[in-house]
Amino acid sequence: MLKVRINNELVAGKIKLKMRLDFRAEEKSGKFFFGGKSCEAMAETIREQQMGLLKNVPLQGIAFDEFDASMDIYLVNEGDQRRKKEVAYAPLLVTFFTDDIEDVVPLLIRPEFKKIEVLGPENINIERLELERLLYSIFKSVRQEIMKFDNDYLKH
Repeated sequence: MLKVRINNELVAGKIKLKMRLDFRAEEKSGKFFFGGKSCEAMAETIREQQMGLLKNVPLQGIAFDEFDASMDIYLVNEGDQRRKKEVAYAPLLVTFFTDDIEDVVPLLIRPEFKKIEVLGPENINIERLELERLLYSIFKSVRQEIMKFDNDYLKH
């Protein structure tokens, strides 16, 4: 639980954060000559699906406040010199509250994560034990991602 100092008094408080997630999509070709979707349309669809998941599936210790999908979809050319492909990214800004900074770690290790901004409080003091828990939580999450990657790599 976060403690916020107000007039030399420590009270329970929440951290307000704004996070940017960029959802990646490639062009989907249709069967025969119809039914395909452009990479921009795919990115928009993925952004809407992921926003719906974040709104409706609870995450421990996180209360979502606002979702902003108004940013334009942007295109990037990826690949080497011989095989370039156009990929679309659909940005989503998410504002949320948390009691404990440790609860934010699962959002930070998502591949869509691009940026995070602390909106409040202005100053945060972290006790030694809380910092140790945070660092261990980050380590545990990163280790799980590495193990998942290794398992996927060995399957192929």
